[in-house]
Amino acid sequence: MTDRDAVPFDLASMRKHYRAEGLSETELAATPVEQFARWFKQAATDGGLFEPNAMVVSTADAEGRPSSRTVLLKHFDEQGFVFYTNYGSRKARDLADNPYVSLLFPWHPMARQVIVSGVARRTGREETAAYFRTRPHGSQLGAWASAQSSVVATRADIDAAYAELAARYPEGEQVPVPPHWGGFRVAPRSVEFWQGRENRLHDRLRYVERPDGSWRVERLGP
Repeated sequence: MTDRDAVPFDLASMRKHYRAEGLSETELAATPVEQFARWFKQAATDGGLFEPNAMVVSTADAEGRPSSRTVLLKHFDEQGFVFYTNYGSRKARDLADNPYVSLLFPWHPMARQVIVSGVARRTGREETAAYFRTRPHGSQLGAWASAQSSVVATRADIDAAYAELAARYPEGEQVPVPPHWGGFRVAPRSVEFWQGRENRLHDRLRYVERPDGSWRVERLGP
């Protein structure tokens, strides 16, 4: 990289000073999903976030090579965190070989992060179909039109595939659920709640699952 190509910012000095209140063990919920529900409600209502359910999903293939992408969380409960994708996508292929996954919710305007580490399993077809029916008509067609993560010659090819499907299934006509598309549920094994604090002395509290299914909480150094 030449001086002409250099980034016109002083990256070393770019930082925000967090002044949020802290996070203590005494105020945590009994389970990580309950605590997540508390924070998610705040993020969704007054967190100033465009898509509070956006999360970075990180996977690794059979050889340990990682990849990350942003996906939308579509459901969560005590059983886990659910998202949907094409089962031929890179993330789905990775999970077929290595089901361990990390989810990161980067709620920067609130100086908060949530990091979920767990194991991903496919949702049942009935659950997948029920969610698919809630998607807008165009999104249903898009699930058929896109061979996600595959190399495509031109954008025109994607548009042509979509147009053909739109003609076959016009608005108001039921679109069948693609057999190559569905959900993953990530059962958490650990969940970290990160709250930004002054002087980079952040609060990091992590729930870790015990063998009996209960949870212990540990504090991590910032």
